[in-house]
Amino acid sequence: MDTNRFKSEVLPLKNKLYRFACRLLNDGEEARDAIQEVFIKLWDRRDKLDDLNSIEAFAMTVTKNYCLDRIKGRKTVSIEQTKSLLFRESEGVTAEKNIELKDSANYIEKLIATLPEQQKMIIQLRDVEGYEFEEIEKALDISVNTIRVNLSRARKRIRELYTNAINDGTEKSKSFTG
Repeated sequence: MDTNRFKSEVLPLKNKLYRFACRLLNDGEEARDAIQEVFIKLWDRRDKLDDLNSIEAFAMTVTKNYCLDRIKGRKTVSIEQTKSLLFRESEGVTAEKNIELKDSANYIEKLIATLPEQQKMIIQLRDVEGYEFEEIEKALDISVNTIRVNLSRARKRIRELYTNAINDGTEKSKSFTG
C-alpha cells in the first residue's frame, strides 16, 4: 500500500477509531495517544493491508487490542464523560428539554462505563458506531451469537438501571466508580 492509498483508506478511520478508543479507555487524551500508536502500527504493516478483506475491521481490532493492553497495564480505570457520542444538540429543542437530554445521556454514559469490557465494546460498535454484526464479529473476533447475547444483556442492564433510577428519582444523584 502506497502513501496516497494509506491516506485515502486508513486515515479517514481516525474519528471512528478515536471514539472506540475513548469508549474503551474512558479518557480522551489517552485515546488520542492510543490512536497515534495504532496508526504507527498500521503504517508499519501497510504492505500487508492490501491482503485484507476489510482494513477498517483490522484497524478496529488493532485499536481494541492496543486499548485492552493499556487497560490491563493500569490499576484503575477512570470514568470520563463522552456524552457527545450519545447526544448531539438538536435545533428546536427547548432549553429545559436539552438539559434533561444531556443529563440522561450523561447518566447513560456512566451506566455503560459500569458494563464489562466486552459489553462496552459491543455497545460502542453496534449502538454508537452503527456497525453490522458481521463487522463486529471481525473486529472483536467473537461469534455473532456471542455479540447478540452480550448486546442484549448490556441493553437490558442499562435499561433496568436507568428505569430503576427514574422510578426512584435518583438519576441525577447516583454516582458510579470505575
